[in-house]
Amino acid sequence: MTTTPGTPKTLARLIGVTKSYGAHRVLGPIELEIRVCEKIAIIGPSGAGKTTLLKLLAGEAEASTGTVELDSRSIGSIPSRKRSKHVGLMHQQFDLVPQLSARRNIEIGNSGRWSLLRTIAGLALPIQDVRSADVAEKLAIDNVLDERTSRLSGGQQQRVAMARLIVQSPSLLLADEPVSSLDPTLAEKSVQVLCNELTEGETGQRAIVVNLHTPSLAVQHFDRIIGLAEGQIKFDKPSESVTDTDLSAVYSRSEGEPELSDDVISSETNWGRD
Repeated sequence: MTTTPGTPKTLARLIGVTKSYGAHRVLGPIELEIRVCEKIAIIGPSGAGKTTLLKLLAGEAEASTGTVELDSRSIGSIPSRKRSKHVGLMHQQFDLVPQLSARRNIEIGNSGRWSLLRTIAGLALPIQDVRSADVAEKLAIDNVLDERTSRLSGGQQQRVAMARLIVQSPSLLLADEPVSSLDPTLAEKSVQVLCNELTEGETGQRAIVVNLHTPSLAVQHFDRIIGLAEGQIKFDKPSESVTDTDLSAVYSRSEGEPELSDDVISSETNWGRD
């Protein structure tokens, strides 16, 4: 792909991508391009295909049809260990090692850059990683770094998983509902820490794509909003251009689904704009 001078580099592309499980199509067809320095929030109801979309971008799911490119290469052609330098995904389940401390779990994010010996030594020995400690402090979990993650609250575990993603320092940071276990204040702060990676990261050639259930967070912190429903992109536009009509189209009920209550509609359309 040829890039026009002055156009930000493309990090990832989905070209005619669909994903089906048996006869049931859960996503697509999707056309999507992600460029350097973009902060993208994907919003939509449960079951819209948001998690599947992130797994395709991370190479954790294989497209049924179409092509997924990462750094102008088919994602399937990139070995998994090398892929971690290009893309990282924070799952909803956190995927932490419960027997290890929060510090060690965060430092696992270095495995893509460290040698295998260094990674093993880092897990077994009390080697202090400055980067991990700095990210933990920003996410307000520096006081639990030496606690086993099995003893932490759900919100603390979620921030440990986010810290691990940030320490990983991939070009494309993907996060699936990264603040679902946090109160509004912590959610706001944690999203800001994640977004700051675009300016404070090691390379500057990065992008962030996050699945969110909170439109106000999406509008306040991300430049581009993608509305996903029933496996289809309903809109893809700058955050300042997104309207209540766009949101209603994404969250409108499908035939046979229960109608949203007035309370739900009110909360979903509270964008947090002044």
